[in-house]
Amino acid sequence: MFRFIFLALIGLLPFITASPTPVEFMNAMSISGTNSNTGDRLVFCHFMIGVVSNRQSASDYDADMKRAKGAGIDAFALNIGNDPYTDTQLNFAYQSAADHNMKVFISFDFNWYNVNQSSEIGAKIRQFSDHSAQLRVDGKVFVSSFSGDGIYCSELRSAAGGDIFLAPNYHPGQGNFDDVDGALNWMAWESDGYNNAPTAERKVSVIDGDTAYKVALGGKPYIAPVSPWFSTHFGDDFSYNKNRVYPSNLLWYNRWRDILTTKPRFVEIITWNDYGESHYIGPLSSPHTDDGSSKWVTDMPHNGWLDMAKPFISAYKAGSTLPSNYLEEEKLIYWYRPTPKSTDCNATDTTIRSADNGGDSFLAACSRPDGANTMQDSVFVVTQLKQPALVTVTSGMNIQTFHAPAGIRAWTVPMSVGAQSFHVERDGKMVDELSGTSLRDIVDNCICGIYNFNAYVGTLPADAEVDRLAPDGRALLKQGLKVHCPLIY
Repeated sequence: MFRFIFLALIGLLPFITASPTPVEFMNAMSISGTNSNTGDRLVFCHFMIGVVSNRQSASDYDADMKRAKGAGIDAFALNIGNDPYTDTQLNFAYQSAADHNMKVFISFDFNWYNVNQSSEIGAKIRQFSDHSAQLRVDGKVFVSSFSGDGIYCSELRSAAGGDIFLAPNYHPGQGNFDDVDGALNWMAWESDGYNNAPTAERKVSVIDGDTAYKVALGGKPYIAPVSPWFSTHFGDDFSYNKNRVYPSNLLWYNRWRDILTTKPRFVEIITWNDYGESHYIGPLSSPHTDDGSSKWVTDMPHNGWLDMAKPFISAYKAGSTLPSNYLEEEKLIYWYRPTPKSTDCNATDTTIRSADNGGDSFLAACSRPDGANTMQDSVFVVTQLKQPALVTVTSGMNIQTFHAPAGIRAWTVPMSVGAQSFHVERDGKMVDELSGTSLRDIVDNCICGIYNFNAYVGTLPADAEVDRLAPDGRALLKQGLKVHCPLIY
């Protein structure tokens, strides 16, 4: 889904790219706080109800609830529009959350709602407010949104029929922050401030957004965004460009470092299952429908990003800046794009025109994504080690070796076409469980004929099963392709 963002920011910080040298936290800090359902240091994750119309029962949510809870996520922010299946799916999600001691709350999407629907929105809050799985903060029913500047808050609160903790995605300079209890910043990626990739002339960092929101909130709770990626390749059915990327690279690692330093009261991960924008951290196999994004999502798992976040989430909740103190197991997490950014797909590229915004799905010719030049041609590696090791990364013909100390470190290695393999040694002996070859090569041709700036994420030890889209999740994969697609299975 498209996210219209306006940021009234205080200054612009220089654009800083990820470094190939290791980074770690050197100073430990701790503050008091609890992990109970009282609003102290909670982690949310945005969940798109709009792509799960095919779920048949509460049990279809169980795997998501258990996986998220196991990673330290406290609640799903259930993004809803006014689809005919919304209530059915909300009931399923609330029931599954209750069954697994998770919490959920509604996030109203103002791509579908409008600010004149305050009473209707309040009634929806009231409908679910007494459910045992409903997140409450400071004793109040927690409610959020995507966008929604200008909603009639007093009317909404009255229709809700009880105390609510209203934390919408207002924007500095637009929404009235005096009317809310907190606010969510959606813009988790560096941009130009106008929903495009940054340029040499204009760079707005995520930290700039943090600053603007904190000023606007004047001490009220802030929901800081964390996201691993942004890449989308939809066609021209929208009234705006939906063919763009934001500089992602080592964003996931670096942003968690920001969170441990700035210590916001709340964090929201963007997202669990927005496959269309490539920032999902949930499994491909999580039941969902296909809006055409399967063309860049098929065989592109992101589960390793959730693995990487676990010690950071634990450290955040503890008020620590040392995630390495919360390592439960050793891992090597890596990610990269499937092709170099110079790969030319103009002769064959087609992008899906999504039915999500009205009309039948069909394809429209499209060019290289806006912002493609902001992406590094690199393999990104995060080592989570309890003991030092010698790590060798082989990307095609490019081989780099580095001494990885104990703890959590990030590394970048220039990408090269070919197989991607990883070798970890201690005392001259290979550490088998931390060594292996990725299931996905980097190639210099356009897979399925399209530009694909999504990331392939792998882990070592490798997952026991390959994470794949279910049939509903790849229903539109074949539609409109101009060339043979090896991903069709």
